Order: sequence, then C-alpha cells, then structure tokens
Amino acid sequence: MSAVSEAEVLEALKRVVDPDLGGNVVSLGLISGLVVKQGNVGFAIEVDPKEGPRKEPLRKACEKAVEALPGVLSVTAVLTAHRPAPAGERPRQAPPQGQPASAQRPEIPGIRAIIAVASGKGGVGKSTTAVNLALGLAVRGLRVGMLDADIYGPSLPRMLGIAGKPVSKDGKRMEPMRNWGIVAMSMGFLVPEDTPMIWRGPMVMSALEQMLREVNWGELDVLVVDMPPGTGDAQLTMAQRVPLTGAVIVSTPQDIALLDARKGLNMFRKVDVPVFGIVENMSYFSCPNCGHRADIFSHGGAKRTAEELGCDFLGEIPLHMDIRETSDGGEPIVVSRPGSEQAKAYLRLAEMVAERIERALGEQAGRAPRIVIQ
Repeated sequence: MSAVSEAEVLEALKRVVDPDLGGNVVSLGLISGLVVKQGNVGFAIEVDPKEGPRKEPLRKACEKAVEALPGVLSVTAVLTAHRPAPAGERPRQAPPQGQPASAQRPEIPGIRAIIAVASGKGGVGKSTTAVNLALGLAVRGLRVGMLDADIYGPSLPRMLGIAGKPVSKDGKRMEPMRNWGIVAMSMGFLVPEDTPMIWRGPMVMSALEQMLREVNWGELDVLVVDMPPGTGDAQLTMAQRVPLTGAVIVSTPQDIALLDARKGLNMFRKVDVPVFGIVENMSYFSCPNCGHRADIFSHGGAKRTAEELGCDFLGEIPLHMDIRETSDGGEPIVVSRPGSEQAKAYLRLAEMVAERIERALGEQAGRAPRIVIQ
C-alpha cells in the first residue's frame, strides 16, 4: 500500500463543509500546517476564537475524512485561533537597548513564579526530575502546577498516573488535570499516547500558548514547565515569551551530555532568564544487594561544569531502579516512597529550588521602580 500524499489529503478535506460558513474547509482557507509523513497526517483548522468549542464536530469530521484514505496510519487535527491584537494595542517590539527581555514577557494571572526544567539533550531524565521536583515543592506546602511543554514526547500523563481529557466549564479555558496534590496540563491529555506529533514550529508554539494561557490554573505558588530537550526554536521562543522566574538544567555526568547542558544554560542567560543551577542526574549507582557504588556515567562532571560557568550545583540524583519503576507506574517516588534515599535527594533539590525562587522574586521586586509622592 502506497503512502498517502498531501494532494490526496486536501482532496478528502474538500468534502468537509463548514456549516456556518457554507463552504469546504480547503476553499475557505481554514487548513494550515499540513504535514504528511509516512502515512501520519497532521494539520490545523483555523477558526474564530469565539467559535472554538462549537467547532469540535468540524475537527472530528476532518479527521474522519482523512482517516478513510488508503495509506493513512494516523491523523491529528487541532483547532487553532489567531487572536487579533486589542484595539489600540501596538504590536510587540524588541525591548529598548538596555532593558531586559523579561520586561516584555506578559505575566500569567494567578501564578507567582514559573520555573523551567530543561536539558541540552534528550535521555537525561529531565521529565522524571521535573515531576519529582514539582511534587517535592508541593510537599513543602506550595501550590504547584505542571506544564508539559515537550509536545513531541509528552510524558506527564503516564508519570503522574492521570488518564482522561480536560474539560472546559466556560467554553474558553480548559480545566487542568489533577493528581498527587498538583494540577497539570499536557498535550498527552489531548491526543492518544501512540499518536506521533509531526507539527511544524508555528503549530507547536500555538499549542503551547494555549496550554499556558488558556488553562484555568487558579492560584499557584509555582508552575513547573517541563521544557522540550535541546535548544531549538521552540525552546528559545518559550524562554522569550514566558515570564520565567528561573531555570534548572538537568544533565548526566558524562562529557557529551555536559556539552549540551552548557548550551542550554547559555540560551537562558542570553534571554535574561536566571539559571538556578545544574542537577547531576544518574550520578551514581549503588548495588541494592552488596552496596557497591559504581559511577556508570562518570561522576562529578555537572559540579565541575557549574563551577566553570559560575552557577550553583543543585545536587546529585542517583541511578536507581525504584525511580524508573515509580515513574513508569504513575506513582513518582517522592510521594510513593517518601522515606527512600532517592526521594530525599529530590526533596533536597526542591528545598534548594524553593530558596532560589524566593531570592529571584525578591530581586525582581527590588528592581521595580519606586513611586515617590512629593
């Protein structure tokens, strides 16, 4: 069976009529970002922001039309809305020379601090660290939320043991999912787990903006953002658009991972985001039978890198089977085995990050202009 082509997909979509506009979705120009790759199809349907919830049947009709084509393995269609700027509002411009870029990032109402957990490359345990850090902050009594910004590899639903899809009470904002005392939002809640995300940059950023700013987060002390791995366009744009209080860099001890960690750290510095420090994940392995310690991925590299780059070293997280098992099982080790040495390592990390959040917020408040009444 031959793979489907873009022309065939568009021809199928021409048979889908928008009942409100009285024409097919292709002729009306509603289809954008079409990607066809080895039988996997993805596209966006541009709709009026006010009509978003009502257009769900149209989205399903588009998916159904494409799924019927021979050679199609999966279809992912999303509704996107480009909002015009409010009347009188000027388009965003680069900050004036000498003004920090952070001053241009619009705040998220109700969220006191936002921290990014990032890595220069994949496979270093960033998401596992982000989840256990968030739960460690919640254990300290903070109101915590998590945003899974890793569109291509969302892992929060599985790691937090959450199933189902978010709902919207007002048709405008989604309600976050909840478990283990925190709230969370992830693309993994919106598409099936085995659906490949083959979106291009603009579609990714649109989805991230909606998950960040169109979710009823409520009042949060901290929102932990599990960033995509690497330092590409999506990561840079997130760092520029989101009012981040600070960033935590996750790396393993070996040289190749630390090279990428340096890139991630320097990216945040260039966009005026404070880097709280580096965490050395999979730092060492202790045999559960004999207690022998083995530095499988070397050891101490993250601490040396932190010293060289002039940032803090936030500690070591061991390589241990319990961390993997609890993460895969949706019962993170911080909450399922709080007395273990592995959980205590994450709790120490949470304590250090909480201190740096308060310090960063204090410094930001100190930079605010004073109003003097004469």
